[in-house]
Amino acid sequence: MIVPITKEDLIHFEDEIKEIYLAGKIKAPVHLCGGNEDQLIEVFKNVKQKDWVFSTHRSHYHALLKGISRDEIKREILEKRSMHINRKEYNFFTSAIVGGILPIALGTAMGAKLKGLEENVWAFVGDMAAEMGVFDECTKYAKRNNLPITFVVENNGLSVNTPTQKVWGEENSKGKIIKYGYERVYPHHGCGKWVTF
Repeated sequence: MIVPITKEDLIHFEDEIKEIYLAGKIKAPVHLCGGNEDQLIEVFKNVKQKDWVFSTHRSHYHALLKGISRDEIKREILEKRSMHINRKEYNFFTSAIVGGILPIALGTAMGAKLKGLEENVWAFVGDMAAEMGVFDECTKYAKRNNLPITFVVENNGLSVNTPTQKVWGEENSKGKIIKYGYERVYPHHGCGKWVTF
C-alpha cells in the first residue's frame, strides 16, 4: 500500500535537498519541484501500487508519491543520481532524456495489455516534451490500440528557461499542414509488379 504523502511532506523534502545542494554537498545536477504539489497529489490518488510510473529528470515528487522512502531518494540524490531514480520493485523509472521515457512507457503498457494484466502506466512529461514528435506518436499509438496508459503533461510554461509558447508557438498548433490522398503505383521498395490472389 502506498503511504499517503502530504503537500507539506513534499515541500519539506525539496527544501531539505535545496539546503544540501546550497551547502555544496551534491556534486551533480538537481532538478527540484515546487508549485505543483496539489496537482500531483490529485493525480497520484489514481495511481495504484502495482501501476507503473515513468518519470522525468524532475522525479523527486513522483518517487515520494509512488511510495519510495525519502531516505532512499535522498541517498540517490547524494550519490549523484537525482535524474536516475529507478526502482523495479516500485515499478518506477525515470529518464533524463527529454521525452526519452515515453516509448518505454508505451511498450510497458502494450506488454500489460497483451498479458492481460490489471496494471496501468503513468507517463509524465513536461510541456516542452509534449510538443515533440515522440509524444504525438506515443499518444496516437496508445489511443489507437486502447492501451492502459495515461500521459500527464506538467506545464510550467517553460522549455528549460524559455517560455514554451515562444519556442513552439500557439498551444496545440501544428502549423500549416497539407494532406492529400493518392493510390500508390510502386510497392514500398523497388519496382515490382502488383499481383492479385
